[in-house]
Amino acid sequence: MKTFAALLVALSLSLALAHPADAARLRADRHEYLTANLKAIFYHEFGHALIDILKLPIFGQEEDAADVLSVFMIDALFDGDTAIEMAYHTAYGFLGETKNSSGFEPAYWDVHGPDLQRYYTFVCLFYGADPDARQRVADDLELPAPRQRTCVDEYNKARESWGTVIKQLYERGPGRSIRILVDHRVDEFGRYTGKVMQDQIRAMNADLSLPKRVLVRVEECGTANAFYDAKTREVIMCTEFAEYLHDIAPRR
Repeated sequence: MKTFAALLVALSLSLALAHPADAARLRADRHEYLTANLKAIFYHEFGHALIDILKLPIFGQEEDAADVLSVFMIDALFDGDTAIEMAYHTAYGFLGETKNSSGFEPAYWDVHGPDLQRYYTFVCLFYGADPDARQRVADDLELPAPRQRTCVDEYNKARESWGTVIKQLYERGPGRSIRILVDHRVDEFGRYTGKVMQDQIRAMNADLSLPKRVLVRVEECGTANAFYDAKTREVIMCTEFAEYLHDIAPRR
């Protein structure tokens, strides 16, 4: 895998060399990267849904708690090399966001933490879940040694909190509490997002259920975004987000 510094260079070249035709064509060599990032984003928004539906107490920023669930789900739902590949791709997504916002002062007022900080927290938690098997991940992604020493404790705290919540959902058994609706007018990025979400939701419904239904909508929003609407209990996956992620993917 590329080092952190080399990856930043690759991302810089990717953004500098992007051609309008790239934005209109979903490249096959970016499918795994795009799939991993779409799932990670969905897990984050699913975290917001659980906080709302289950009325979970959050001590700190809700966005941070949702980020933690995303890492926990990747580790819990995928085995071995698959989880590791997803972690690399998701980390690259955070780095792409960081590079794309270079030259701008971080929005410290925003509810989300700075992208680079979220990147390091993601890598730390994933590494902390299985440090013996994931030392190379931490090294490749240049997680500093002082932070590495805290990662096992950080992951254990995540498991004690989110692990208990997810276990309860599994104990409820399978169901159809998570639904999906894909706007038939979406473009190729929307269709791709819809397929990823359909597969993910089918797998989750086969294993767990929620006390209230959640609808996942894939639609054009006019902006690259994904969010949870507590008023309607809907996770919105904007087609523009998939296109944006596609365009900031590192060239290899």
